[in-house]
Amino acid sequence: MMTPMRYVVLVLAIIISLHFILSFSHEEYGRATSLSRLSEQFGGSSSQPPYKNGVPEEYYVPPTPPVQGRRANATFVLLARNGDLNGVVMSMKQVEDRFNKEFQYPYVFLNEEPFSDEFKERVSALTDAKIEFGLIPKKDWVQPDWIDETRAAEERKKMVQNNVIYGGSVAYRNMCRFNSGFFYRQELLAKYKYYWRVEPDVTFFCDLHYDPFLLMEDQKKVYGFTVSLYEYPATIPTLWDSVKEFINANPDLVDPDSAMRFISDDGGETYNNCHFWSNFEIGDLDFWRGEAYSKFFDFLDEKGGFYYERWGDAPVHSIGAALFAKKDQIHFFNDIGYRHNPFQHCPQGDLHKKGKCWCNPKENFDYEWYSCLKRYDALFA
Repeated sequence: MMTPMRYVVLVLAIIISLHFILSFSHEEYGRATSLSRLSEQFGGSSSQPPYKNGVPEEYYVPPTPPVQGRRANATFVLLARNGDLNGVVMSMKQVEDRFNKEFQYPYVFLNEEPFSDEFKERVSALTDAKIEFGLIPKKDWVQPDWIDETRAAEERKKMVQNNVIYGGSVAYRNMCRFNSGFFYRQELLAKYKYYWRVEPDVTFFCDLHYDPFLLMEDQKKVYGFTVSLYEYPATIPTLWDSVKEFINANPDLVDPDSAMRFISDDGGETYNNCHFWSNFEIGDLDFWRGEAYSKFFDFLDEKGGFYYERWGDAPVHSIGAALFAKKDQIHFFNDIGYRHNPFQHCPQGDLHKKGKCWCNPKENFDYEWYSCLKRYDALFA
């Protein structure tokens, strides 16, 4: 017969065995009976503040899975330097929160210099979508050797004296030329058809629960904008002369149903300076790669106006879209609330409510005196 002490030992052995079995088979039981947990309960406070232990996993809600279904062949494009990181993170976080956490479109980052590890780590932490980082070839970025630097420097000096914004900057001119005629030629973009251009330090005000890339694809749009305005004439004194010269030499490239009336009030004789603000663009890369725009950009580039003057990518893109696309292929994204200082588009009425927009509807550039939206509207009157 077993003594009482043997019974006690047997019971303890059974209890300890069950404890180990439950500790391994039931995670919650293991956490609740761990030595650290027991010491906290019976031995007073732990050696560190409670928040250091974090929030238990059972309180977290699983993330909403991305939208399933048809997708366009599209990407976001961001041209940025390492020094733009904080502004890039701000813009990208809003893109994710307002739209891309549901749709998971990839990103392509482009830079004239290699991106730093810090840059890559911080932007990669913001999304589950694919990200690629590209180095722009020097030939696509720097001022060409055939530009007369003496003449260009003299013109920059004059612009500085006349207080023209970015008038003395070669780097800004490099960027304008690159965005006008080289961004869509980059190797990382070769596999894509559509793009959404995002810049540092911009604001997206509204939730977007549909896919604008599919809208572009299905409705055969080639260019989308949110803000349109007048260009500063001092930056483009001879641009329209060059445009007219190109049109006269290539009349067959101008679409019969073009948006000429958006950019000219007299049938193309003069330029009214209207353009789409290109810091926001959703567009068809194949449109820029096509014969008409390719010839157009090469013609303008040979004139040297990106450096002898200060031709911007906004008027160059806008004139190209207005001439070589049909007017109904240019789309106003009225429901995308957007700000690039100092101008913003804030959706009105039901669109503001539908998008849960947080911009003030009264602060809307659409029909201010310096806006060109009324000219776009008149195309369809």
